[in-house]
Amino acid sequence: MERIKYDLLIIGSGPGGYVAAIKASQLGLKVVVIERDEIGGICLNWGCIPAKALLKTAQVMDYIKHAGDYGIDIKGSIEPDMKKIVERSRNVAEGMSKGVQFLFRKNKIDVIKGSGKLVSANEVEVSSPDGKTELMVADHIILATGARSKEIPGLKQDGKKIIAYREALTLNRIPESMIVVGSGAIGSEFAWFYHSMGTKVSLVEFLPHIVPVEDEEVSKQLERSFKKAKIKVMTGSAVESVDISGKLCKAKLKTRKGIEEIEAELVLSAVGVSPNIEGLGLEELGIATENGRIKVDDYYNTSLKGVYAIGDIVHGPALAHVASAEGIICVEKIAGKDPAALDYENIPSCTYTSPEVASVGITESAAREKGLEIKVGKFPFTASGKASAAGRRDGFVKLIFDEKYGELLGAHMIGDNVTEMIAEIVVARKLETTAHEMIKSVHPHPTMSEAVMEAAAAAYDEVIHL
Repeated sequence: MERIKYDLLIIGSGPGGYVAAIKASQLGLKVVVIERDEIGGICLNWGCIPAKALLKTAQVMDYIKHAGDYGIDIKGSIEPDMKKIVERSRNVAEGMSKGVQFLFRKNKIDVIKGSGKLVSANEVEVSSPDGKTELMVADHIILATGARSKEIPGLKQDGKKIIAYREALTLNRIPESMIVVGSGAIGSEFAWFYHSMGTKVSLVEFLPHIVPVEDEEVSKQLERSFKKAKIKVMTGSAVESVDISGKLCKAKLKTRKGIEEIEAELVLSAVGVSPNIEGLGLEELGIATENGRIKVDDYYNTSLKGVYAIGDIVHGPALAHVASAEGIICVEKIAGKDPAALDYENIPSCTYTSPEVASVGITESAAREKGLEIKVGKFPFTASGKASAAGRRDGFVKLIFDEKYGELLGAHMIGDNVTEMIAEIVVARKLETTAHEMIKSVHPHPTMSEAVMEAAAAAYDEVIHL
């Protein structure tokens, strides 16, 4: 086996791995990345980016359907071409992947195609697609292998009738009907996309509300919006089995009303993700895991000195921006810097449905369960001039403050473009901005972002436009 020496070796080139690699190179480290699939990982190639390209098509279709509301008369039928829609999505993903490859070349980062397995604290055996192996040596090793679609009993994916997000991104036709199981970001986004394309969608969620990690008022609003759009929403329902022997899939559900059966051409399993920690040599080297994830400290050290882990394979939310932040912190620590540990209480979450959902910090119910004394301000987009002009009045901004000090504890938004608005709250929380500072910060008019200022004012009975 050929031995090649690096300062840092990274297994996986997703948003955690590639960002860590670029940062390490900028800090003067000699870096190699091991990738068995496409550069950019799941998010760039099979998740965030191509999915948002599809959702942009859904938004365009929604505008076309409601063009008459804006005084535009579109004559004739509107027929989406799924092959062209998917082709555009794949082209966007391919372009972004090429962009990361360019950044690797620019930063003189080596890339090896293959699968990596730890042999020791500073050695990795790389198996290439042609069956060859080589031993690579590095002072530091970061595991950034991401996650895959989770499978649950009674919902085994076959890639044809019971599909996961990869297949949902590349269907060559628009199905007449679809059952989406799981209403987190992935499930809700695909439910909205296929509904917009004309598919009859049933969205099944085990918990009492869709997008269950969000504030309850947000979940209820999105459910109303989905039902208004004729998406069938079934909360408090569990899939017991799916019969795929016939032309249609027959899903047997345990619901609040008892056992129900629904049919659809396809079933999309969107019940979460499973970390990719198999085959990395963790057991052989005694690297500690917990609940299927690798145990790490605040700077992503594993139990084996010199080996680190970031992204979906460690604790914390499985989000691309979290993996990137972890990668930067990890590499800065390796390079001898003194980075602050990541504040997991200030991580924004976004769901790109219509209306969009965005949040950061604590929910109202969680704050009250903790016994916190809080003030809550809420501003509906029905009172927003920009939302009214845009014809997008569904939703609101809800802010939660500590009653004594005015500290901003959480923000929960649902409405048009709120995913572009949440960063204001993240920065405000980082700077420990108070409610009164937000109220006195002039927001431009007319914008959706005015609702942030108005919601802060509402919490202190100073709101003008309600």
